[in-house]
Formats: sequence, structure tokens, C-alpha cells
Amino acid sequence: MMTTVRTRTKFDTHQLRADLRTARLDATIALLVTLVVFGWLYYRVADGTSPTIAVMPDLADPGRYWMYWMCQAFGWTGLLWAWITVVLGLLRSSRSPRWLPVPQHSIEKWHRATSLTTIGLMFVHAAWLFAEFVRDYSATAGTAESVWRAFVDTFVPSAYTSGTGKVAIFIGLLALYLAIPLGLAFYSRRWLRPAIWRALHASIIVVYALSVWHTLLYGTNVWYDGWFRTLVWLLQFPIAALVLYRLTNLPPSRQRTRATIVLRSVAALIVLGFIAIVCAAVVSGHDGGRTPGVAGMGLNVTKANIWWGLVIFLVAVVLSVVRARQIRKATATGRVVP
Repeated sequence: MMTTVRTRTKFDTHQLRADLRTARLDATIALLVTLVVFGWLYYRVADGTSPTIAVMPDLADPGRYWMYWMCQAFGWTGLLWAWITVVLGLLRSSRSPRWLPVPQHSIEKWHRATSLTTIGLMFVHAAWLFAEFVRDYSATAGTAESVWRAFVDTFVPSAYTSGTGKVAIFIGLLALYLAIPLGLAFYSRRWLRPAIWRALHASIIVVYALSVWHTLLYGTNVWYDGWFRTLVWLLQFPIAALVLYRLTNLPPSRQRTRATIVLRSVAALIVLGFIAIVCAAVVSGHDGGRTPGVAGMGLNVTKANIWWGLVIFLVAVVLSVVRARQIRKATATGRVVP
């Protein structure tokens, strides 16, 4: 009798192909939504009611700058899909509430599909900005130079040097470049071991935070105070509530240590503080947006701050992975991790 020995592969291509098949429907819906958003943005520019025109009046010709509006459309859909996949992920990773009618395996399936779609939307969002830069630079430079300058400004972190974009595009690129390895880490979970994969996957909430920050900082449709910007803030309440629910409902299978309890308690207090700040911002109507006709404040975040933040984040991820390895080894040997 022959037996088949399954080896632990570093990357689960079989599961990735299955999720890509599921993501085809999801991506099609996302594309249709993007086209609707593009049409809405295009109409508002042509009608002269787009808030973007107040920020950048040179873009008032929607036919000429249609690639920029396509970039914006994919950006908004990408943020929406990022919100959806984070909500699904938090529902899946927490202890399943009794009121939830959808089975956990279905949530997991669509969480993976929307994650792949989100990464694709983020990349296409950047690709349309690259195309717009090529069109813009080609007016004063040759094709090769235009493509190179557009590539550097679009895809090289910290390279763009103009206005708010020197920080906002930097933040958006970090969100994109972190989303790819952290999102695809699921397909290496057997090689990484579940505890290490969970430590990596938990950090992806930072990618979502960077995406929202990028939008609020650079999204010209929410540049000024108004209902649309307030709506973006309000959509963060479900995320915060689910994070709080997860922190206070640790699955019984997870090892409870004093350090884990302290860290989760501190994190819960931070989430509660965030909820309080957002409530105050929404009630007061002052949520960081600019006021039309009033000179806005300068950037209070520099590129150096972003680089240091990235270093701190990576160190925190490494420490989380090391901690997960220690707990895994201790669990296997029956020891207690201090």
C-alpha cells in the first residue's frame, strides 16, 4: 500500500488560485462600482460642482484629465473594499457573535477574496496616477524621461516633492507595499506556522489606517469640511467597535498571559480614546478638513516622521513574531512564557 507524504510548501498556490476564482465576481462588482464613481466624479467636474476644482482649478476640463478622475475613482473604491475586507476579517478573527447569521467559513472565504481585490484596486489606483503623470510630463519632456519621472514620483517612496503629496503619496505607497506581503502571508501560513502568521496578519490594520490617512490628507473630494468627509470618519466607528469587541473577546484557544492581558487592555483604551475623538470631531464639525477661502495649516508631519514610524512599526512586527515563536515553542514543550 503506497502512502503519499505531503510536504509543507512555502506558498499555497492551490488556495491562491481558488481565492482568485472567487475574487473574479468580487472584482467585477468593484470595477462596476468604480465606473459609477468615475461617472459621478466626471459629471461633477463638468457641472462645476466638484470640490476638487476649488483645490485644483486647472483640472476643470474632465475630458483632458480623465485619467486623474479614473485614479480618484479607483482610490475611492479601493478604500471602500479595504473597509469591507477589514470588517470581514475582524468578524472572522473574533469569537463569533450569536446574532451573526453568516457562517464563519463564508466570511473567511469573502475576506480572502476582498483582500485580493483591494490589493488590485490599490495598484490600479497608483497606475492611473502614473499614467496621468506621464501625460503631464510629456508636455515638456521626451517619452523615456516622462515615463521615468512618472515612475519615480508614483512608485518610489518619499520621491514626490510637491505640496501635500510629498507626505500623502508617501503614506499611500507604504499602504500599498505593506498590503502585498501582509495580505499574501495567508498563503504561507503553514510554512510560517499559525501563531506567526496571526502576528503578521494582525498588523494589517495599520495598512488600513494608512489608507484612510492618505485619503483624508490628499483626497480632494474630502479636502474641505463637509458631509462627505464626515461620512469617511463615521465609517470608522464599525471598525473601532469590532476591534474593541475582538480585544475584549479573546477566543478560549488563545494563550492568556499577563503581558497579553495588559497589552490588550492598553489597546482597548486607545480604541476608546479614538472613538471619543471621532465623536467630538463629528459633533463639532471640525474633523481636520480645510475651510474654503481660509489658508490651511502647513503639514505637521514630515517625511522623516513617516520613515521613523515605519521603522517602529517593523520593529513592533518583528517583536510580535518573536513573541509568537516563544509562545508556540512553550506550548509545545509545556513551559510557561513569562
